[in-house]
Amino acid sequence: MTETTPELACPIAPVVDIVFSRWTTPILWALNEYGRQRFVELERRIASITPKVLTQRLRQLERDGLITRTYHAEVPPRVEYEISDLGRSLGPMFATLAEWSANLGKVDAARQAYDSRSSAR
Repeated sequence: MTETTPELACPIAPVVDIVFSRWTTPILWALNEYGRQRFVELERRIASITPKVLTQRLRQLERDGLITRTYHAEVPPRVEYEISDLGRSLGPMFATLAEWSANLGKVDAARQAYDSRSSAR
């Protein structure tokens, strides 16, 4: 019996790892929805993220080619982030997920039904 790598078992696993890590989705969503933004603007939009984590995620997204970083040599220096064409190509997937979010009420109902059955056991 041969061992199957996660990528072969599920070809979308690498995509999920890139796009759906904890803070990646909100960052990409904000840049796609609101356009080019400075660090502090992103920090305000994603209120619960720490500056350290935002910096790490932005660097990773830039490395993955999903966003671009533009440094303006001014006083004080200004840095802006923007979703790249590659990142923008995720738009249809985000739109589909946003549409699917109408089912969250059903998910909540299923969880409540499950929890009430589990507590009766």
